[in-house]
Amino acid sequence: MLATLVTAVVHGLRGELIRVEVDVAPGLPICHIVGLPDAALSEARERVRSAIRNSGFEYPLSRITVNLAPADRRKHGAAYDLAIAVGILVASGQVRASTGGWALLGELSLSGDVRAVPGVLPMVATLARAGYRRVAVPAENVDEARLVAGLEASPVEGLDDAARLVAGPRGRRAGTATRRAGISVSGGAVAAESPDLTAVGGSVDLADIQGQAHARWALEVALAGGHNLLLIGSPGAGKTLLARAIPGLLPPLAPDEALEQTVIRSVAGRLKAEQGLISERPFRAPHHTISYAAMVGGGPHLSPGEVTLAHGGVLFLDELAEFDRDVLDALRQPLEDGTVEISRAHGSIRYPARVQLVAAMNPCRCGWAGDQQTMCRCPHGEPERYVRRVSGPLVDRLDLRVEMPRVPPTELVGERTAEASTAVAARIADARALARARNSGRPNAHLPGPAGVRACRLGPAERRLATELATRAGMTARGVHRVLRVARTIADLGSREAVTEADLLAAAGFRDPAATPSLAA
Repeated sequence: MLATLVTAVVHGLRGELIRVEVDVAPGLPICHIVGLPDAALSEARERVRSAIRNSGFEYPLSRITVNLAPADRRKHGAAYDLAIAVGILVASGQVRASTGGWALLGELSLSGDVRAVPGVLPMVATLARAGYRRVAVPAENVDEARLVAGLEASPVEGLDDAARLVAGPRGRRAGTATRRAGISVSGGAVAAESPDLTAVGGSVDLADIQGQAHARWALEVALAGGHNLLLIGSPGAGKTLLARAIPGLLPPLAPDEALEQTVIRSVAGRLKAEQGLISERPFRAPHHTISYAAMVGGGPHLSPGEVTLAHGGVLFLDELAEFDRDVLDALRQPLEDGTVEISRAHGSIRYPARVQLVAAMNPCRCGWAGDQQTMCRCPHGEPERYVRRVSGPLVDRLDLRVEMPRVPPTELVGERTAEASTAVAARIADARALARARNSGRPNAHLPGPAGVRACRLGPAERRLATELATRAGMTARGVHRVLRVARTIADLGSREAVTEADLLAAAGFRDPAATPSLAA
């Protein structure tokens, strides 16, 4: 007897429909799974066999063939377990499928429990687009599945629950034992038009950071325009503390951005139960020992890396020069194009990776080069070699470079007069709104070269000054355009329609190689 059910798989950030065809025929008791399964999927037959028996059903002593179509697409993971098991029950006559087919997603344990799987949101969205209106998902994934409107997502805790849903009120064969009582099934789809959005908490308030007025201003400019920022300073200067204030300064996600972030977390298996749509912009801070694959993505299933998890937010790299050179150079394409492509022998996937890079580093290995109070202990020439561990092309993509000297003790113990994060965040939100209204929804940092020049509305004097600054500093074409974009953001923070000479001087000062001569070498 032949049974056909529907499930889905994740490819990149998209779901793809998979038909599970199960044939139970007379012959030697053996189970074959075809359709390019990986090792985890090939082992599904053992999980399914135990789950069926431990759920009160009979595993058929027949020849079982499971085909996963389309057969030319490589299949991976354990999300097919539930569909395969229910397909065997239907094909063997233990369950009679009711009208109006169900789609099934979930991994099975040996006891028959249904476990959560990653990527449920894009898979359910694909099923909804294909016209399916009922889907059985693990109970831990049901809130995620219900973010898709117009589709009934029913939680299942075990294989027998899924069998009851598929069979309907009268479809189960009489006399078959059941392991647990039924669960409540939602009567309709739950839409996601009005999700509960909660803001990120726990970040450092700028009011608690003493001194470093220039670095604070640079951070405000960087976040207002989405520009990349490099903080250079001795240990204890406050680089990491300043970076920890970033989550409290970022504006919330727009609805389409929130959905995209939720899909990314779902595919990466990082979406918590009952979390709903993601509202806060991501702030990722990987350790400097991170591998190449963990940064850009990869592995056996081409999973998203840190640059994709930080998409639409901030990627903070502390101790920048300590990262592996190959890992840092892999960021050059995402910083320029906003995407990362992972290619392996068995396939290729393109992930979004539009990140804002904020980095911090010491001026040398001991950390005291250029310090006014502590002498550098590095050998001659070591500070220059240390900063050159960061390649020139990557440095050229950093719009703002700021030196942070140590804060004097008088400021550290003095009365706190620093501006709070709420006021700075309001200015950042206003500047971003101005830029998006002018730039067709894009922040200033994402403008292409000619569009950035037009957005500045430079007069004759400003054009002459921009040319002089670029010539004096020996900037590349990329550098010139990035200075203009930063100047445009500074003007937005001042609510000015056109960039002034003062804005250009401030932007060039943030990038002037004279401020960081070792990096310019």
